[in-house]
Amino acid sequence: MFGLFDAFRNAWRLPDVRNKLLITGLILVIYQFGAHVPVVGVNRLALEQLLTSQGGGIVGTLNLLSGGAVRNFSVLAMGVYPFITAQIIIQLLTPLIPRLEALQREPGGQDTLKRYTYILTIPMAILQAVGQINIFGALGGQPIIPGFGSDPMLTIAVIATMTGGTMFAIWLGELITEQGIGSGLSIIIFSGIVAQAPTHLGQLLQGTTQPIWNLALFVAITLISVVIIIIITEGVRRIPVQYGKRVRGRRQYGGGSSHIPLKVNAVGMIPLIFAQSIITFPAIVVNLFPAGPVRDSINQSFGSQQGLLYWATYFLLVVGFTFVYTDIMVAQQNLSDQLQRNGGFIPGIRPGKRTQEYIQRVTRRITLIGAFFLGAVAVVPGLVDLLNRIVFPNEAITGASASSNAALVISGSGLIIVVGVVIETMRQIEAQLVMRNYEGFMS
Repeated sequence: MFGLFDAFRNAWRLPDVRNKLLITGLILVIYQFGAHVPVVGVNRLALEQLLTSQGGGIVGTLNLLSGGAVRNFSVLAMGVYPFITAQIIIQLLTPLIPRLEALQREPGGQDTLKRYTYILTIPMAILQAVGQINIFGALGGQPIIPGFGSDPMLTIAVIATMTGGTMFAIWLGELITEQGIGSGLSIIIFSGIVAQAPTHLGQLLQGTTQPIWNLALFVAITLISVVIIIIITEGVRRIPVQYGKRVRGRRQYGGGSSHIPLKVNAVGMIPLIFAQSIITFPAIVVNLFPAGPVRDSINQSFGSQQGLLYWATYFLLVVGFTFVYTDIMVAQQNLSDQLQRNGGFIPGIRPGKRTQEYIQRVTRRITLIGAFFLGAVAVVPGLVDLLNRIVFPNEAITGASASSNAALVISGSGLIIVVGVVIETMRQIEAQLVMRNYEGFMS
């Protein structure tokens, strides 16, 4: 902790690093101003009821990714989520489309793929604007924006405003990356999580007759989660790599050894986003059919995010998506080809296909730990809800919102983002300090 404050104090003494920190802070303030500008025609009462009843589900996830803008259904209500979705789509399509795969390997190909991602973000933002408004209306039982869909001018204005807000948020994130400190998009999401935490904590302490129990539970969950997240996030399996020696004339080149770092959790919180997006569909689709016991049961489980069926399905989806997305990422990196081009090899493993199979096998083994870790993070609110029911059986405590569940003050997804952003930002500040000290030493 003292090292953290020392690093910031030392960084503040350097004018250029101090300017980067000030620019980052100014952009975050601008974003928070935008997060409080509501979209025209929003039904505030319906939105508040939805957030109270569905704060731990996809509504809470979208609010998390928008930096808290969903709470006001502002012009930034979609945040950078359409851009994240476009990135995921491009990543999934790259190994399936030969042209994209070849483009990825060309000089400047990554910049072209990033430009495609920006272009794809616009239709994704339009689709999400329509889908988000309709899903919120279906979950809440009343329209969030009355007249949306039936009033053409209102519909066009809302879609254009929300799409423009998304592109503005992406631009602010890119400004932080270029002119400030840290990864811009992650910093924006991080700031929203931190900004909402005091409000959620206040709701937790006021919304129950057991404030001391909830506070102690919140502190315990946060501390234990942060320690485990750091261990898993920083966990790396190092595969040894040996480089062959080359002789040209009288000189010898190459040789030496290195390693390939394979992270235990290489995909961050992406599987949680995938699973949370999919698990809400049963409650939405079932409402299209006549009322009956099956419909009521599915609504009770998947609509209210409660019960063994919901949490077991959520856990399995997170674990499954972790394996699938990790496999895709490893395949895209083409580690075996890169080793072969650079004259490297894994001792005891033949270059080429055997090397790729070995890397894939090792990755799947260590991903098992990362997958169960993410699955456990996903179901912590359900476990806390169960614990509350056991300890206080006479109280109506549910896991629907942060006002009654200590695990939702800062969700598991939010903690993963917070810890990851803090670690990455500290590394960048440390690199800036080392570089400045090195220059001063040389001069």
